[in-house]
Amino acid sequence: MGHAGMAATTIRYLRSTGALPPAEPVEALPRPDLRAVGDDERLPLDPAEFRRVLGHFASGVTVVTATCADGTPAGFACQSFASLSLDPPLIAFMVARTSTTWPKIAEAGSFCVNILGAHQGELCRGFAVSGADKFAGVAYEPAPVSGAPLLAGAPAWLDCKIHAVHTGGDHLIVVGRVNALDASQDGDPLLFHQGKFGQFVR
Repeated sequence: MGHAGMAATTIRYLRSTGALPPAEPVEALPRPDLRAVGDDERLPLDPAEFRRVLGHFASGVTVVTATCADGTPAGFACQSFASLSLDPPLIAFMVARTSTTWPKIAEAGSFCVNILGAHQGELCRGFAVSGADKFAGVAYEPAPVSGAPLLAGAPAWLDCKIHAVHTGGDHLIVVGRVNALDASQDGDPLLFHQGKFGQFVR
């Protein structure tokens, strides 16, 4: 008999001898009114309108790259990028679940975030095209830790290892731990706003 069983037996014995008063009946709390939200109560959102409104948020632009298991480079343009934590040093980016490049990066286990400059709009367009040879004519060197492509002319870069991956609707939220980084080039950032590239005006 365990401790809980022994305690229950002791309490029953003490009540039977009158050493403890009989147990008082416990009145149940009122049952909470729980219900699911009906479909007719949800405000429908038009995807085009959702995208239009969020397009008012200006962001920087990056190219996330990796070296595949066979040694070939892979990469895609990504504006959904943000710093996440200082200690430990973490960043995050979002990628569509339908991306054909993400599985290659996931298999590599590490990646480089290339933060693009104002002069790299065409480079970004090249990495936004699906199925093309995105690295044709693109100069790069291996990042110091992962060996992922570090694109020439990028004002800043972060060499990362995959730390965690979370689901977020039709996208994945990828958290990377930064192993090396640098801001080796001067210049203004490439910005994206309402479907167009732009640059910072001082």
